[in-house]
Amino acid sequence: MAQHLSEDQLLQRVVQTFKNDDKQAFQDIIEQLHPYDLTQLYLHLHDPNRDQFLTFLSVDQLAELIQALAKDKQFELLEELGVNQAAKVLELMDSDDLVSLLADLESEEIEHLLEGMEQKDADVIRNLMKYPPETAGRIMNNQFVWINKTYTVREAVDKLKHFAELAEYLNYLYVIDNERNLVGVVSYRDLLLADMYEKIEDIMNTRVLKVDALMDQENVAKFIQRYDFVTIPVVEDNHTLVGIVTVDDIIDVVYQEANEDIEKLSASGKAIDFNTKPLVAAYRRLTWLVLLLLIGIVSGSIIASFEDTLDQVVALAFFMPMIAGMTGNTGTQSLAVVVRGLTTKDLNFKQVLRLLVRELWVGIIIGVTCGLLIFFIAFIWQGNATLGFVVGASLFCTLVIGTLAGTIIPLILYRLNVDPAVASGPLITTINDILSLFIYFGIATMFISQLL
Repeated sequence: MAQHLSEDQLLQRVVQTFKNDDKQAFQDIIEQLHPYDLTQLYLHLHDPNRDQFLTFLSVDQLAELIQALAKDKQFELLEELGVNQAAKVLELMDSDDLVSLLADLESEEIEHLLEGMEQKDADVIRNLMKYPPETAGRIMNNQFVWINKTYTVREAVDKLKHFAELAEYLNYLYVIDNERNLVGVVSYRDLLLADMYEKIEDIMNTRVLKVDALMDQENVAKFIQRYDFVTIPVVEDNHTLVGIVTVDDIIDVVYQEANEDIEKLSASGKAIDFNTKPLVAAYRRLTWLVLLLLIGIVSGSIIASFEDTLDQVVALAFFMPMIAGMTGNTGTQSLAVVVRGLTTKDLNFKQVLRLLVRELWVGIIIGVTCGLLIFFIAFIWQGNATLGFVVGASLFCTLVIGTLAGTIIPLILYRLNVDPAVASGPLITTINDILSLFIYFGIATMFISQLL
């Protein structure tokens, strides 16, 4: 029923349950909502309705709510719940989500929250947080169903039924030996088709793809994308099964990595969102912008050195912004293509060479097209074919160079094991501005006698 209500109608119904102090009616509405919709409902409520909303929720529902909230809202909610209630909620959260939540806290704050949890649950979280940030170990979930290779199919099915709540993301079961080494995998289909008294080791697939607990999370994402997995096992020392990474965690990783690349491409450095304070946002942008400002002075010096050329042919000034802007644009486009490509594959020398040749031809085609177009525009406007040639030839050269610069710079950084996204758009644009102005005024000076 709640799914068919509009957002305003749903809010009104929920608020009415508060007025009537009717928890059963409240639960009838809430139980039909997805965790995301539950979160949106909570965020759209105002105090004191929001406080009453929390008191009407069960501990399980609170856990669903906090897992679906943004991180800053998660901390606010934990503070509202108090230590004892917060501890109960934390115990019900998936281990990977809880580790992600605690990652930004100081060690003292983490211990303060963990102290209220059951000892075994707290120890699990402490163990997961020993793995370096942004690794498979840090994002894995240690709650999953495993079976021993000596089990019969009947024993495996019985265990699966007993731990059904841990199997919601699984299409298959991981098989271990007595030393907890990963030795195989069994799909649900295998279990359905097998005789109930067959041994698991007789029906399991021993060719298991896995990732090491210390593998970078971005590489784990590539692995899952490459093989279309829903989950992938995580091992230590090449064999010991310690957890699984699920596709929903990988979606979070892809989103996070994409945001990081966008921040670097825009030279904004650390994350800046709607809630970032003005001074903090300005500080995080200033380092790159001041550097680019100093580099940009070179552009001014180039213009100053060709002052005589500009004085003699004032029409050249009209095309300056277009030349510089177009070069920066094509360089940024190439940069985006390369950075996006590097996130999905590891390039070898042959692929790099093919990419460079491809981008060279792209630059030539774009350069010829735009160069001819601006040649006719300049010629018709000024009636001077030489001016059209200077502007068209300059645009052709700068577009080819801009395209190659946007391709080569991130590839060089990649080969130096530096994140290619740090070759930010503004940096490429500034470098291309300098090159384009130098080429433009250089060619104009060569033909200055025909321009007069």
